[in-house]
Amino acid sequence: MSRTATSPARTAAPAPGPPQAGPAAVPRDPFFDNAKYLAIVLVVLGHAWEPLTHSSRAATALYLTVYAFHMPAFILISGYFSRGFDLSPPKVKRLITSVLVPYLIFQLAFVEFQHLAEDGAAPEPFTLLEPWYLNWFLAALFLWRLTTPVWRAVRWPVPLSFAVAIVAMLSPEVGSEFDVMRVMQFLPYFVIGLHLKPAHFELVRRRWVRIAAVPLFACAMATAYLLAPRLDSGWFYHNSTIRDLREPAWTAPVMTFALFLCAAALTVGFLAWVPRRRTWFTALGTGTMYGFLLHGFVIKLSRWWEWYDLYDWIRRPAGEVLVSVLAVALVTVLCTSPVRRVFRPVIEPRMDWAFRVPPRPAPVAATTTAPSAATDAARSASPAPPTIPPARSDRSLQDG
Repeated sequence: MSRTATSPARTAAPAPGPPQAGPAAVPRDPFFDNAKYLAIVLVVLGHAWEPLTHSSRAATALYLTVYAFHMPAFILISGYFSRGFDLSPPKVKRLITSVLVPYLIFQLAFVEFQHLAEDGAAPEPFTLLEPWYLNWFLAALFLWRLTTPVWRAVRWPVPLSFAVAIVAMLSPEVGSEFDVMRVMQFLPYFVIGLHLKPAHFELVRRRWVRIAAVPLFACAMATAYLLAPRLDSGWFYHNSTIRDLREPAWTAPVMTFALFLCAAALTVGFLAWVPRRRTWFTALGTGTMYGFLLHGFVIKLSRWWEWYDLYDWIRRPAGEVLVSVLAVALVTVLCTSPVRRVFRPVIEPRMDWAFRVPPRPAPVAATTTAPSAATDAARSASPAPPTIPPARSDRSLQDG
């Protein structure tokens, strides 16, 4: 596998002063937590299935189907929760602590882990500019969030993002810094997510959409099975130019829109079957960044230590089922509360010590005018109950 292959913020304490009426805190929507958990399950399944594609056409069909939409869906949801991002100090602080700092930590952790675990291989040099393995997503999310004000200000953001993706694919060579090729080719999904509204997600609740999703996925897997021997999976990684894929220039816009339409249809079908109510895995959806980053160590070990070659039956149907079950179990465990408590200092660090404390607003000067009846009533009223801040969880995806 190639080197780069594939929370809400705390409520600020109110300033001292008379209580003010305001809307109640909006509760978390279990639909999005469910969607994030199921999406990260598909990400891990895709990584677990990759070695099986060398010997199984059925595994290749499943792999291509999942890769056609799992990262677009995850990125679209990330864009949706980045709608409120601006360059204000609180938002910048959350961007640094939930994306940039974990990127730096895991960039070093992955490289050191490779030094220790991969016997006989030349150690990879440590660099901050070239994301190692899964770190490409943190680099991309950081750059996408920084440019969010731009995509909310320009007149035609979605067509412009597609133009960026096509130009990137047509470029003779794009540098590897921050995996910028993936940043640009996946950009349309993030920009579309920025401009989605809750009403758009209501559309997938319709019964006919759920019914249509079943033959849609059946058709997608059948098509992937037929094309498996000839289709280059590099199209789905979005990290190659046309020259790398050895295709003519006209295929860049054609394949960009064809892959988008495929990803959009499958994403709608996927979201149509995401439960709207709280389920046993809803809470796990608040910790998807833990599952995403931590499962990479196990996936790399499986390659370096050749786990898939230990027994012949692993590449047979029973082994493929076992690999799938173990992959789901792995990511589920990594999203649980005990694991998140252990790794929170490196994935969701607070780092209040590194940022300036915003100044408190100046107190309102007292007036000599006699208080009115309305003022007396406000003073005699009981104070409003304190706001309870929501739990800190998965801020990298929900801090807009």
